[in-house]
Amino acid sequence: MRSGAAAEVIDLCSDDDEESVPVASTSALACRSAPFSAHDVSPCELPDVKPLLYPLHPPGCGALVPVKDEEPVPVPVPLAAEPSEPTRALLPPPRLCRQFWKSGEYTVARRNPDADAPGGRNRLRINPKFLHSNATSHKWAFGAIAELLDNAIDEVNNGATFVRVNKFTNPRDGSPSLLIQDDGGGMDPEALRCCMSFGFSDKQSDAFIGQYGNGFKTSTMRLGADVIVLTQNQKNWTPTRSIGLLSYTFLMETGCDDVLVPTVDYQYDLTTASYTQLLRHNQKLFSSNLAILLKWSPFATEAELIKQFDDIGDHGTKIIVFNLWFNDDGDMELDFNSDKKDVLITGAQKKVKASKREKAEMQNYVANRLRYSLRAYASILYLRVPDNFRIILRGRDVDSHNVVNDLMYRECVLYKPQIAGLTELSIITTIGFVKGAPDTDVQGFNVYHKNRLITPFWKVANNSYGKGRGVVGILEANFIKPTHDKQDFEKSVLYQRLETRLKEMTYEYWGLHCHRLGYDNKSLPKASRALSRAKRTDAGNYLTSAPEQLLSADVSTSSSAQSNIGLKRNFDALGAITDINNDQIKHREVIQRRRFNEHKTLKLENDRLRHECLQYEESEKQLAMKEQKLRHQIAEERKKYEELLEELKSLDVKLEI
Repeated sequence: MRSGAAAEVIDLCSDDDEESVPVASTSALACRSAPFSAHDVSPCELPDVKPLLYPLHPPGCGALVPVKDEEPVPVPVPLAAEPSEPTRALLPPPRLCRQFWKSGEYTVARRNPDADAPGGRNRLRINPKFLHSNATSHKWAFGAIAELLDNAIDEVNNGATFVRVNKFTNPRDGSPSLLIQDDGGGMDPEALRCCMSFGFSDKQSDAFIGQYGNGFKTSTMRLGADVIVLTQNQKNWTPTRSIGLLSYTFLMETGCDDVLVPTVDYQYDLTTASYTQLLRHNQKLFSSNLAILLKWSPFATEAELIKQFDDIGDHGTKIIVFNLWFNDDGDMELDFNSDKKDVLITGAQKKVKASKREKAEMQNYVANRLRYSLRAYASILYLRVPDNFRIILRGRDVDSHNVVNDLMYRECVLYKPQIAGLTELSIITTIGFVKGAPDTDVQGFNVYHKNRLITPFWKVANNSYGKGRGVVGILEANFIKPTHDKQDFEKSVLYQRLETRLKEMTYEYWGLHCHRLGYDNKSLPKASRALSRAKRTDAGNYLTSAPEQLLSADVSTSSSAQSNIGLKRNFDALGAITDINNDQIKHREVIQRRRFNEHKTLKLENDRLRHECLQYEESEKQLAMKEQKLRHQIAEERKKYEELLEELKSLDVKLEI
């Protein structure tokens, strides 16, 4: 049976519907809510109003639906089937699988009764299963955490100075949860609902990393089944507090056929100097949403919810992801126990087959640790961390790691992508051998987009014979677009051209400098190759027999060449007969080319530093303008305050006896 009251399709944020009230289970009625005792919240006193909570229908006989009227809606009850109607078996209550890649199975108890009603709204409806399928865009847990860090970095424009990542213990069952908190501007009630919805984003400027309005949902649902958001905002000089819950567990356990996001808001009351309930529609809707929050969140009372704002301050946002996913082996994917100052991915650390020296160098380098260590990944996640901004991981700051400082024999290479219809761009790539090469078997390019790392150590050159081994580069490519999970780039024509150029760049650099690591570079003159081999041998055996001019790469040999015309020496230990005269001429050409490359590198580095200097100057101007604007606002508010104060003094107040 269906209620005679018309029901409408639910939006992602349920309390934004016109007088729509979500139906919840009877278990939510007894949600262990204790008498309210928060000192800074004064709930509205409506003794005759109770939360609109109705018994959950038996599985398979109905679904949670929003209704327009304020009267209790009869719940469908399974009746005896008519002779012409086959008997329908009751579905078992849905249970959530704790393994992420197996948790996509979802059974809807019953479709919304108004979905096919004549005259009903034709609206895009979102099945709760979409939360899981949408989150599968993140193949890597750290990529999901990076999305939440990006949101905190974007809040630097609103005065954020830190983002904190830590373990949070669920007070209900003691299970570990993930806490991410920042002191940015926070969100007002409307902004929170946009955050919990799909596709809403006002980050269109180049100053922001995010732009699609989907990162919060994909990242949190990739990390755990449920997330609660607590945010405080002072927009328009009116402090507000908002709480929202996106719970895949709640939707599955109740068999919803649409995404229901309960949210509640509080507003600061100047008369009572406390926060009171902000009713966007009515008290019944507020109470219903609050009851769902207390039933399915880690906090069983309203006082516990409000207490979570104590460490947020005047503005900021706190995100708690709970019911974290397990891996296929049944272990929690995020490991909080192995390292008390880090968050690891369980089972991601792989043993490298190498000698003791090579193993130590390879295991400790950031290119290998970032695969399983959040501290290592966060240290290179941003090319330039904003000044006075801290990433705090489990109580300790994350030190920024600039991979450029790990390179030997560095060069700067200018790349100009050909983009039709746009002004000419110049991308500077810093390239070199990583320290410890060739023992440290690391290669590839760290490609950033708008200051955010997209592809760490992208291996564009893959040769079994070792060409390109140890060559690492860093560049910022803002002319190509990343994918939605920000772990790769869209495979456009510009991307393919960049890949080809980086591969050529690797081989060019290898051809010029591989002999410095001990490789036999056949593209160099024989004398240079002999010199390189001689430097790698025992000094007692070879240095005394080798000509001095061959052992000094930077000393001109023009005078010694005249006295040694026609002189040939047999380097049996070197395995070659060298023509000193001809090879020295070729060697001088190599030295000149090397010096030219060094000059070009210094020039490009100087251009890059000058460009950064101009960016800092522009940022300084913007901050100065912002400071001037704020001072002007303060002056205006002070003037208003003085006027009100004078008006108050001028009032003739009489005391009645």
